[in-house]
Amino acid sequence: MSDETPTPLEGDALELAKLRAGLTAGLTPAQSARLIGTDEAALTADAAALAAEFTPSTLMPPAPRAGGDRGPDVQGTAGTVAGGAARYRARHGMDEDGNRPSTAKPLPTSTRNPFAEPAYRMESR
Repeated sequence: MSDETPTPLEGDALELAKLRAGLTAGLTPAQSARLIGTDEAALTADAAALAAEFTPSTLMPPAPRAGGDRGPDVQGTAGTVAGGAARYRARHGMDEDGNRPSTAKPLPTSTRNPFAEPAYRMESR
């Protein structure tokens, strides 16, 4: 009858066993150093439990976007440079060439400036 109790690991053998168990479970070396156990079976079980904590199923879902869709989420050409240029022209009243429509300028009602003062006066004596 053989005794199947695993022998406890110590020192460098324990550190190497932690690293092996952690890397096998997909942990980083820093995470592997935190494993708890004194034999390979306990370290492997702890590594599997720790790796399960970091799976994407336990992560929080992304927060909803504020301000509505933008970028590639917007349908049509609005997410492209040409679509943005067309929207800018429409918003600022421009035609396809980027020119604003001509508007009639008001004619001056008087050509004389009422605030102008003569620079000099001629006085007769």
